[in-house]
Amino acid sequence: MPTVIGSVEERHRPPTASASPRARVLTTRSVPPHESLDFWHDAVLASLVGMDIATEGSTYDAAMRTDRLGDLQITTVECDPGRVHRAPRFIARGDGRHVFVALQSTGRAQVEQDGRTTELRAGDIGFFETVRPFRTTFPERFRLKIFAVPRGLLARSEADLRQLTARAVRPIGGLPALLAPLLERLADTSETYATPTAERLAASVIDLVAATAAAELDEDPAELPGAGDVLLLRIKTFVRWHLSDPGLTPQVIADVHGVSVRYLHRLFEAEETTLFRWIRELRLRECRRELAAQAPGSVSLGQVARRWGFTSPARFSKAFRGSFGLSPTEWLARERASRTADAPC
Repeated sequence: MPTVIGSVEERHRPPTASASPRARVLTTRSVPPHESLDFWHDAVLASLVGMDIATEGSTYDAAMRTDRLGDLQITTVECDPGRVHRAPRFIARGDGRHVFVALQSTGRAQVEQDGRTTELRAGDIGFFETVRPFRTTFPERFRLKIFAVPRGLLARSEADLRQLTARAVRPIGGLPALLAPLLERLADTSETYATPTAERLAASVIDLVAATAAAELDEDPAELPGAGDVLLLRIKTFVRWHLSDPGLTPQVIADVHGVSVRYLHRLFEAEETTLFRWIRELRLRECRRELAAQAPGSVSLGQVARRWGFTSPARFSKAFRGSFGLSPTEWLARERASRTADAPC
């Protein structure tokens, strides 16, 4: 007989978490096996939304990692097979403030919502509306990456969202082909970004999700409010992912995005900068951040420079001095002296 986990009021123990500075991890392996089902239901309710969870066994092996980047909550779940039901009694509690954009990383999901059914396969994206019931069956062990987007930031009506649910967005071309790997990587690397970078990445991802939703509704993404910069956002996101590649040239970037090099440069002119300057500033910022974080003597300037796309220490030092007025060595010495002076006695 399947075991169904009931509502949270029927239990009294909150899940325990092991947390990093920003992300938190919950796993059923932290409790005795006979408590795993109850534990997992509470974890899902606390981190996502309330739903019934059913499984064929009396125990459940599952783990969840949750992080927040700006307005975006990212939750990666890896679980045994099972079934979930977002029932009306959970919706009545008012915990449906977000639209879930889910990337099926491994396994399959059979989704029902708004009178439609679909199957999500590995690499597919699905939209889940949390203010209406849905059912999802996972016939095999799976990994799902869920991006909780505040519904106001998608700028979609309820009627629009009804058209998006229970449809598999396949990453075979256009915006979905860009969005799917971006979501995959962002979920895996979210903890590595400092807060300002994390907030910029989250804003870019939300814009791309909104543009993808518009395209799925057969609208022109360029007509979205504020979406005239969608191409530029795509380009900037691509550059950030490939910042360490010394072969990241304007021609490569233009070819990937189907535009001319001349048009690519024109996009950055509108930002009152140049593509070369923008990439250089990003690389210098990452180099400076890494140098400041490393213990003295643990890494060389050349190693850091090459890690962020500079072809030689000399080029790195020249660019660094041009931007900050000091050599990397001088800047680092000043930074460490300042920290020592500020340290409590």
